Amino acid sequence: MLETGGARLPARPAVRVNGSPNTSAVDRVSRVREGFGETFDVPRGYLDTAAIGIPFTRAADAVVDTIQGWRAGAIRVGDFDDDIAAARTAWAELVGVRPSDVATGTSVSQLVGLIAASVPDATKVVTVRNEFSSLTFPFAAQQHRGVTITEVTSDQLTSQVDGHDLVAVSAVQSINGTVIDLDELRVAAQASGALVLLDVSQAAGWQPLRLDWAHFVVGAGYKWLLAPRGAAWMAARPEAVDNIVAQVANWSAAQDMWSSLYGLPLRLSDHAGRLDSSPAWFAQRGAARSLPWLADLDLTAVRKHCVGLANATLAGLGLRAGDSAIISLDLPAQIAHRLAETGIAVSTRAGLTRLSFHLYNTAEDVDLVLQALT
Repeated sequence: MLETGGARLPARPAVRVNGSPNTSAVDRVSRVREGFGETFDVPRGYLDTAAIGIPFTRAADAVVDTIQGWRAGAIRVGDFDDDIAAARTAWAELVGVRPSDVATGTSVSQLVGLIAASVPDATKVVTVRNEFSSLTFPFAAQQHRGVTITEVTSDQLTSQVDGHDLVAVSAVQSINGTVIDLDELRVAAQASGALVLLDVSQAAGWQPLRLDWAHFVVGAGYKWLLAPRGAAWMAARPEAVDNIVAQVANWSAAQDMWSSLYGLPLRLSDHAGRLDSSPAWFAQRGAARSLPWLADLDLTAVRKHCVGLANATLAGLGLRAGDSAIISLDLPAQIAHRLAETGIAVSTRAGLTRLSFHLYNTAEDVDLVLQALT
């Protein structure tokens, strides 16, 4: 918790940093940043990647050009096949699995719902308390079949795996940035025989990951992966795919998509692609630009950059360093309001002020926070 010593800190005048819809060209140029070789039109103090990531210019331009082509009637359905394949391959690389083990979806909850609807009756699920609901609600919705979901604290998780059939947990917690010890979880799950479902929506893109040991890995593209909302992916080990009902079966999930537009019989892919939902094309176009670029970066360096900025902020506030790109502060309302007054973009989650640092953030953002809060 940020200690204020009971002192009432003076309010500061509002400063418009982000500009308005009519931001001038000069203002726009002043906020263009370079991060790991790409340029970003990102405002100072944007610390809300955990909610919505900012695309780099080249990726954003690709989506804008596509929309202009749509407006002019110049795009065709088949134009997006390569984008879907490129995004699938890059996401597989980012989480350390094979592309053939990856299904394409539109949201995490949609993909988790396939798993939840397919687990046997009376399946026992364990998760951490205050887990993001897109990971837990699909299982809670199966309670009529006797599916139960038990919440424990993050430090209790590995000790509670035994006695449960499935562990569902985010690799990095959305609410406060807590990083789960995946090595400990892997050992505990293998010892007990429990299945593991990991959500990497708050981890992939800034953390190096190798998750081919997990039975299922899901993730959204619109946060740290800098893609438009509407693209998500799920890795499933081959033996796990066989137990998932393709409840959104469609022509995009077929072994040969373009010969499966009409008529029976069912002819789905023999890989994880059998679980594909019909893709959101524009989101896949953006993802096909952002994800391969991220996959080619040294993610150890990205992690060092992001966690370093988060820890610099904590140090400036007299708080202990962490190991996450996400930090949450317990701030009095009048102090938290200063962030908004100075144009700093953050989120409020469960009464905490959440700040998230990505590769386009700099020490300038840290200074803005410290100026506002100290």
